Amino acid sequence: MTRLRSVLAAGLLVLTATLPALPARGDGPAPAAPGGAAPLAVKTEKDVVYDTIDKQELKLDICAPKESGAYPCIVLLHGGAWIGGSRKDLSVGPKGGASLIEEVAAKGYVVASVGYRLAPKHRFPAQIQDVRAAVRFLRANAKTYGIDRDKFAAAGFSAGGHLALLLGLADKVAGWDAGSNLDQSSKVQCVVDFFGPTDLSLYNTEAILDGYLVPVFGKDAKTDKDVFKKASPVTYASKAAPPVLIFHGTFDVVVPVVHSESLHKKLTDCGASCQLVTLFGEGHGWTGRTFAKSLTQALTFLDTHLKGKEQK
Repeated sequence: MTRLRSVLAAGLLVLTATLPALPARGDGPAPAAPGGAAPLAVKTEKDVVYDTIDKQELKLDICAPKESGAYPCIVLLHGGAWIGGSRKDLSVGPKGGASLIEEVAAKGYVVASVGYRLAPKHRFPAQIQDVRAAVRFLRANAKTYGIDRDKFAAAGFSAGGHLALLLGLADKVAGWDAGSNLDQSSKVQCVVDFFGPTDLSLYNTEAILDGYLVPVFGKDAKTDKDVFKKASPVTYASKAAPPVLIFHGTFDVVVPVVHSESLHKKLTDCGASCQLVTLFGEGHGWTGRTFAKSLTQALTFLDTHLKGKEQK
């Protein structure tokens, strides 16, 4: 068991250092819009300052349909183990191709790729404070960006999935509100999580703690169980949770699938709506047609909960 833990710890440290925040779409075609609707023309605005916290400007890139209207908003959160990655990983496409925010906005959404402060310079809860501030900013400026202020989703990859889950499951009691627009709600109406960690107490080896989690959550994470409890989405599972869709590979050695299985069970046991899609043999992220299929499933889920369309 000790040897297995050492192998997993080493894999975690190596893979999080090299893992791209978003898997390339490879040979997969751009997913067709659910129902076969033609994609909408979109416009993108980059480097929008959504708040300034601790003297640091926080920025997002936003893409919306050119046709005026009030569209549901998706707050998209990059991965990178809370210490790396960038909003640009999701808002800059391959040469000659559309970015992820453009692909999704073309389906009738306003999509914001949100940057947030990174550890170790900014330890948790800076990251969740920032993404909550981004939601409040977007809600406060709903008319400017053509957003339906009552229809928000959070979606993220890996560490971004963790933050998306915290956005959906934790309320103001957690004490994570900082910055501007505090009169606005940071509530989201549904969540899509791609392989995000849900129970940080599962990372209980010394190598993982010292090399991976302490720089993010502080040295108290080694001795104080409440540090991980407060930062773990499973802590906030309740019947009041918004609908959640989770994607996870069964061969993920960075964030083992037990994270998603545990949250799925806890939410469903509470009577909340949670769907878990496991991808057999996939690791921490996937590419090509597999990713395209996952994205199509996510769009169907979003259409159901933000546009009132029935799933087929």
